[in-house]
Amino acid sequence: MRLVLASKSATRIELLTRAGVAFDVEGAGIDERDVEAPLRSGGANPATIASHLADAKALAVSRRRPADLVLGADQTLGLGQELFVKADDRVAAEAQIARLAGRTHQLHAALSLAVGGHVVWRHLSSASLTVRPLSPAAIGRYLDTVGDAVLGSVGCYQLEGLGIRLFDRIEGDYFTILGLPLLPLLAELRARGLIDP
Repeated sequence: MRLVLASKSATRIELLTRAGVAFDVEGAGIDERDVEAPLRSGGANPATIASHLADAKALAVSRRRPADLVLGADQTLGLGQELFVKADDRVAAEAQIARLAGRTHQLHAALSLAVGGHVVWRHLSSASLTVRPLSPAAIGRYLDTVGDAVLGSVGCYQLEGLGIRLFDRIEGDYFTILGLPLLPLLAELRARGLIDP
């Protein structure tokens, strides 16, 4: 049995690689907005949406590779019940950062493992992040410095880089913030004999 990451996320690939985990990569090929739409219209919260997206990714690849253990992962950003998605352009990024400024939001990271087209394990963890108050000029300077890199991250920041300057307080697991809660995942992989105990 091989572990298959149902994602082409460079961050998730790097985290698993650095942890010494052997795995294949196969993109899920799902439309995340299509999965989200009925959940959002039904009033699902951002954490629930993250879990459904992780399931959908794991199941999509598991149906193609039924003999392997497939890892689906997703992360959502919620400001209360409001769900944020990746910004399409600088204008949207500016508006998103302005909306988060001076407020505390949550990042929800969900993991799902599937075998033979069935989810066999799930994990969800959340972190709370407080963005410091920011003026429009400060937001503009930040975006000028980081450029289009912000478009690859929900919330338009990358905590492991210059984005850390936007924050007053962070509560939660670092790997949850990066979108792959490693400790519970590694424990499950050990239990299944996919990595050394």
